[in-house]
Amino acid sequence: MKRLPLGSVFWLKPRVSLPIHAVLPDLLAALRGGSCAVLVAPPGAGKTTAVAPALLAEPWCVGEILLLSPRRLAARAAAERMAELAGERPGETIGYATRLDSKRSARTRITVVTEGIFRNRIQADPELAGVSAVLFDEVHERSLDSDFGLALALDAQGALRPDLRILAMSATLDGERFAALMAGAGQAAPVIESAGRSHPIDLRHLGRASEKRIEDEMAAAIRRALAEAEGSLLAFLPGVAEIERTAERLEGTLPAGVDLHRLHGSLEPGAQRAAIAAAPPGRRKVVLATSIAETSLTLDGVQIVVDSGLARRPRYDRAAGITRLVTERASQAAVTQRAGRAGRQAPGTVYRLWEEAATAALPRFDPPEILEADLSALLLDCALWGVADPRELAWLDPPPPAAVDEARRRLTSLGALGTDGRPTPHGKAIAALPLPPRLAHMLIEAEARGHGRTAAEIAVLLSERGLGGSDADLELRLRRWRSDRGKRAEASRGLARRWHQLVRGQGAAPSASSTEFHEATALCVALAYPDRVAKRRSASGEDWISVGGRGFRLDPHSPLAREAWLAVAEVSGSAAGARILSAAAIAEEAVLGLFADRIETGAQVRFDPATGNVLARRGRRLGAITLSQGQDMKASPEEVAAALVDGVRTHGLDLLPWSEGAKALRKRAVFARTHDPSLPDLSDEALLASLDQWLPLLVAGRRRLSEVDSSALSGVLDALLGWDGRKSLDRLAPHSFETPAGSSHAIDYEAEAGPTVTARVQAFFGLSTHPSIGGGRVPLVLSLTSPAARPIQTTRDLPGFWAGSWAEVAKEMRGRYPRHPWPEDPAAADPTLRTKKATTRHRSG
Repeated sequence: MKRLPLGSVFWLKPRVSLPIHAVLPDLLAALRGGSCAVLVAPPGAGKTTAVAPALLAEPWCVGEILLLSPRRLAARAAAERMAELAGERPGETIGYATRLDSKRSARTRITVVTEGIFRNRIQADPELAGVSAVLFDEVHERSLDSDFGLALALDAQGALRPDLRILAMSATLDGERFAALMAGAGQAAPVIESAGRSHPIDLRHLGRASEKRIEDEMAAAIRRALAEAEGSLLAFLPGVAEIERTAERLEGTLPAGVDLHRLHGSLEPGAQRAAIAAAPPGRRKVVLATSIAETSLTLDGVQIVVDSGLARRPRYDRAAGITRLVTERASQAAVTQRAGRAGRQAPGTVYRLWEEAATAALPRFDPPEILEADLSALLLDCALWGVADPRELAWLDPPPPAAVDEARRRLTSLGALGTDGRPTPHGKAIAALPLPPRLAHMLIEAEARGHGRTAAEIAVLLSERGLGGSDADLELRLRRWRSDRGKRAEASRGLARRWHQLVRGQGAAPSASSTEFHEATALCVALAYPDRVAKRRSASGEDWISVGGRGFRLDPHSPLAREAWLAVAEVSGSAAGARILSAAAIAEEAVLGLFADRIETGAQVRFDPATGNVLARRGRRLGAITLSQGQDMKASPEEVAAALVDGVRTHGLDLLPWSEGAKALRKRAVFARTHDPSLPDLSDEALLASLDQWLPLLVAGRRRLSEVDSSALSGVLDALLGWDGRKSLDRLAPHSFETPAGSSHAIDYEAEAGPTVTARVQAFFGLSTHPSIGGGRVPLVLSLTSPAARPIQTTRDLPGFWAGSWAEVAKEMRGRYPRHPWPEDPAAADPTLRTKKATTRHRSG
């Protein structure tokens, strides 16, 4: 590819000076002298839009630059912004490529791509022919695709392309770890640090009433912020549902001249651009966004941020074999990024729906996705790359062995991997499709049966949120989406056509006509998720049992509740009773025909989660579903013990009779490991991974899990912890807190606000410093009550409470509880749990 002459690279002379320009000479020098570098630049420094254009004039840059972005919205916005600065339209010198949209041409020198697009490209072309540099933006987010893409790029650089430049760009100060990972010739990659461009920010902590809905609290905070501060407003909410409910509460109540926008990945591009753009002159805007707006994007005119402090993240439940979205507290790194959005262009104000002291109790960083994700696609991609064990590649955090083993079992069951761990022809066909293995397997198998079009459409529905509505009936959603004429629906149908064409190009059978519909929908889902085919086991249609042994629950008012069998696609919740989110009705004859080779006839010994018993009987079964039942039989003690262990493995540790002390110990251990990762892991995942090492001895000779000795279970935890671990646990996460009055109170480590102690306020008199745990890093949440045990204050800043609102609280409490002390200066008063008269008697006695 011909390199542009230096004089024509007009965007190297920026219209606006950015902090990144001060360190660009150092960065360019580092990449002239070596093949890798790390750039640490805070939000607002300009790294996303300034670095790639600056590389085009370098002597080594004769080909294309790939800039990886974690999200489609950010990728498109970055390309459009760079093109605008260059005086061009996207698709000329600067373009982008995402799953649903692409603008690039033969002239394109910089292509902004999503991490998944890059993964597919390097798999297809390990040499990355024609590519001079790969830039990984926002690597601190630690997505699985980003970590894997970097591992593949480093492997390709080391074996095939020593001239390939790799740059990791991070917004947080973890650059040294990346520098060590990208080391060459025994030396770490150079780290270049840029200052950020941030104006002063006024942080205001509003707190939050836990009994109120988050959308009510957010709407109230947004109205307050608009009245108190200037500029447009960006509000962070955990998900689309909360955004819509908050919007409902704001519509019609916002001040004149304020426009309301939503911003999330499911929106059409036009609505996303409107949310990002500056408000018209004389107007303000409120943008309700998910974490998609934390990094990469600059929203013009925003000077106010309202932060819920919550985030929704995918968490793979290995016990259930499903990935579910979990709402949890955002990390310290995330809330810092969010606050920075208010100071990008002018002084700003940030309203946080938590108390100031609670920030220290937030997790420091978001956990790397590789430690919590389904690794099936990763393992298959590694096998195609020629690496049997993913841990042979370069990772900041290597994939957990238990997750790798589970992924290998799943891929083997799909026929994607052989017994030697190498990809089969079917596995190669699966990997050739830009889909997760289950959906790719479905598409290939369905096409062979003449249902390829429906399979491709279902794959899109299950990959793109919101298409066709949110009904549990997948067939209804598919019909609705097919008739939707919106831009997003049209684009997604185009994607389905492209996916279908990919499998038709593999020489499969021609697809049937659109009249295939009813039977095809369920058949396709069953092909993708054979373990989730479920049979109704209650008259109301609320309870279902799946082939894989999971118990599912369905809204009894759903039309699907009348069906006998369902092919279930999506579920959410616990392993023992996950809620069905989408499914299609399937006839028993279709199930028997599809899985005839999996039906077993004969004796079976299995655990029944409904009764807690081990059942042994003859009959015909499809997995955990009994098709026809014969006579009961007697099982041997060894068979019973094995069934009990498998029951726990399948349905979770909650089936075991843990004592309250053991449950509390495990909660404390989970908290303590966030501050000392060297402590033994007592999480569900860790205990299930080592189940065969400790549970068989406890169930030997027993027929029910309820007969297991709870003290023996506690002994297992003590043995895993060891003496040193127990000592560290007691130091970092004590079981209880002793008040100055001498009373001891258990610490609730699962409280929504963080580790919490509940006690009468008089017990804390004389305490002038706030108590903390976690090695002094996490303030305890104190839930202070009246003598009648009614809550009067929750605080993470006891001295602040004494000096602040205590006067008003004490004034009210003296009237209600005159027999108890309510001193003017509680920090200097004697702690007590007695009435004033009892205290006097005690002292005189």
